[in-house]
Amino acid sequence: MAVTAAMVKELRDRSGAGMSACKEALTEANGDMERSIEILREKGLAAAAKKAGRVAAEGLVHVVVADNLKSAAIVEVNSETDFVAKNKDFIDYVVQVAELALKSDKTTVEDFLTEPWATGGTVQDALTQKIATIGENIGIRRFVRLNTTENGVIVKYIHGGGRVAVVLELESTVSNETLIEAGRNLCMQIAAMSPLFVARANVPEDYIAKEKEILIQQAINEGRPANIAEKVVEGRLTKNLVAICLLEQDYVKDDSMTCAKYLESIGKQIGSTVTVKNFIRYETGEGIEKKVEDFAEEVSKAMGN
Repeated sequence: MAVTAAMVKELRDRSGAGMSACKEALTEANGDMERSIEILREKGLAAAAKKAGRVAAEGLVHVVVADNLKSAAIVEVNSETDFVAKNKDFIDYVVQVAELALKSDKTTVEDFLTEPWATGGTVQDALTQKIATIGENIGIRRFVRLNTTENGVIVKYIHGGGRVAVVLELESTVSNETLIEAGRNLCMQIAAMSPLFVARANVPEDYIAKEKEILIQQAINEGRPANIAEKVVEGRLTKNLVAICLLEQDYVKDDSMTCAKYLESIGKQIGSTVTVKNFIRYETGEGIEKKVEDFAEEVSKAMGN
């Protein structure tokens, strides 16, 4: 498979490695993006990749939580420019999309576009009209609804005017302002530290096996014998898992404790065990490639043009 400049750019954005290293990795992997990231990591040239790449599109993410704190919807609506994303008309539209997503029973964007819109027609009709009014292409990219149980509460946090949004589900037999505030604090933690899982127990075994495989190869590439490499990687693996698991992370407001210890302290205050059941983090433009003129010359040079 031919390696294109766009592929090199995407790999650079996702891995942080140099252009030449990205080109070599893509060539070795025959254009397979995920394998290219693994190759870069094995060579110690890239950190563990997140679920999605760098922010590379404009628009907004938004969360709406029901008054009873039992359900919520998180959405992303993209625009072509940051200028439009700051437009009040666009912002109001995104809020309307989120409010409808909360009420809808649809699970895909394709089906959601057929839902009736408040002022008539469908969601698709309203989107088409909004594109005509704003004069720029916009699109509803994704949405998720979150529902909780009788003892659950859902909390939200929106950062940077809609660049990052987090929705968090907590479970506790006591629900009060102290619990809600703790939820907001953990939402801010999630926004800042981008965990992938709630706790170590939630990390799939195949994910751990792949991480271990990459770290062993990385150690071998550093010159360690294979039998020693396997022992060396245990510490690195533990460190990596701490970084991607919310409850194992140091609590950003007080790094003398982990998020798990913070929740324990909240539980003692309110007289109930507090459990994180789920969280969803959206960042505007995750994984969407966007043309960046600043890199054009560097990409061209890396491709040998």
